Amino acid sequence: MSRQIIVGNWKMNGTRQDAQALVQALVSGLPATAPDVVVCPPFTQLALVQPALDASPIGLGAQDCHKDAAGAHTGDISPTMLADLGVSYVILGHSERRQEHGELDETVREKAVAATKASLTPIVCIGETEDQRESGEYEDVLGWQIKGSLPDGFAGIVAYEPIWAIGTGLAATTDQIAQTMSFLRAELVRQFGEAGKTIKILYGGSVNAGNAVSVLSIPEVAGALVGGASLKADAFLSIVNAASAA
Repeated sequence: MSRQIIVGNWKMNGTRQDAQALVQALVSGLPATAPDVVVCPPFTQLALVQPALDASPIGLGAQDCHKDAAGAHTGDISPTMLADLGVSYVILGHSERRQEHGELDETVREKAVAATKASLTPIVCIGETEDQRESGEYEDVLGWQIKGSLPDGFAGIVAYEPIWAIGTGLAATTDQIAQTMSFLRAELVRQFGEAGKTIKILYGGSVNAGNAVSVLSIPEVAGALVGGASLKADAFLSIVNAASAA
């Protein structure tokens, strides 16, 4: 198994004190043989946690960015600003952004291009709803999301998160994950050729300390995008310990 990556998405959680305590616990508890690890705090905490992470193997990520490097976009954050703070990764197209902010595949693709230009690694999220899964159209949905959300020459990371398993406590079965991951790999190769063979695919959707070993051992799963469990140092470190650092 190749070296995996575990990404913690803190979402809209935590005060400065919470962030400092969590980062200190992660840095001190990180095993010597850890896989790649990234944490994505809210924008308000990026500058706060960056110094502690800079002295550790843990990477710093953000939860979104604008498609422009600068401009009259009140309330938005540009990829250039993120890079200036020492950010290396950025989550794009999360289902919560797509649903709550109306982000389209085209929007996500433009952000991925901008992030890459700013030397950030985009982590582009895709996933189907429960209705799309049950109707059997989820493969078409995922294929179109890949086509619409990933720009030509994409060299970032894909995160597959079945929408029905985000924040619900439900996780897809290992068989469902394995089948979908196999499809996603084939689709990436179909759309990107040889480059599609090496694009990492993460799994997200209620990944926790209890199911991490089984999820991370599935072929084509190159790591995990972790939500709620990333807010608890012990739980997140358990997931990190379950990952491959080979």
